[in-house]
Amino acid sequence: MMAGRVVEIAEDGRHLAKSRGFLTVSADGAEIGRVPLDDIAAVVASAHAITYSNTLLVALAERGAPLVVCGANHRPAAVLWAADGHHDQAGRMSEQAAAPLPLKKRLWAQVVSAKIESQGATLESVGAPHEGFALLARKVRSGDPDNVEAQAARRYWPLLFGEDFRRERAGGGVNAMLNYAYTVLRAGTARAIMAAGLHPSLGLAHRQRGNAFALADDLMEPFRPVADLLVHDVVSGGATEVDRETKPELARILITDMSSGDGVSPVAACLERLALSAARCFAGTARKLDLPRRTLPLEG
Repeated sequence: MMAGRVVEIAEDGRHLAKSRGFLTVSADGAEIGRVPLDDIAAVVASAHAITYSNTLLVALAERGAPLVVCGANHRPAAVLWAADGHHDQAGRMSEQAAAPLPLKKRLWAQVVSAKIESQGATLESVGAPHEGFALLARKVRSGDPDNVEAQAARRYWPLLFGEDFRRERAGGGVNAMLNYAYTVLRAGTARAIMAAGLHPSLGLAHRQRGNAFALADDLMEPFRPVADLLVHDVVSGGATEVDRETKPELARILITDMSSGDGVSPVAACLERLALSAARCFAGTARKLDLPRRTLPLEG
């Protein structure tokens, strides 16, 4: 089961290497920290001057732990992933590439519906009006031609963060915190996709030619409201920006427990099940994605 620590390197002048079974972090030639490699879910590199040993990169790839390289405002610029993944990787990628457009549209409708339900659950958990989101989720049709996703977003953001809030990817404050949480979530989603033998660039609705992680951007959508809730919690606690105190809280997205019809599972495990179900849908052995419905993060 995919779960573990998200290791962020945010200070310049760090060197990352492998020592036996550990990722080691050094500065000026002296080791300043280490983490067991088997405990790592992902490494997020957000500093500007970092060096790596090739041995470490190979060790991360062997464990399926992506290295996410971030640019401005904590947005991912590149991800290193393993060339060898699932045992039937070639077959699954062929089925994924051959998936007909009607299938992609039908799966995308399932994703959007689940996202809107999750938005309603997040609003409910913070005591905000949420009743209309279940109705919106039921209105989503194949391919979402009515753009119900955008309709829900226009209602959602002011209810969660106030009437003056505007979601801006290049913004600071709350927007930067959302970017950071989404970066961690995107890395976890990409890892689940690769482990399922799928290719992250072949998406359902996100199909831009320059997007190497289109499928990750698709499948992470229903989990964004969980990240939003983490941001809301840290903002309610007085945080105003991404810093040393807020980063560990936001990085909890992959290990946040979710309650669903299947019991209790961390987001990382939910992503694994979702990616595997996508592979089955591409293969024609299933019609529905394994998506959590009306899930809520557990307290504690």
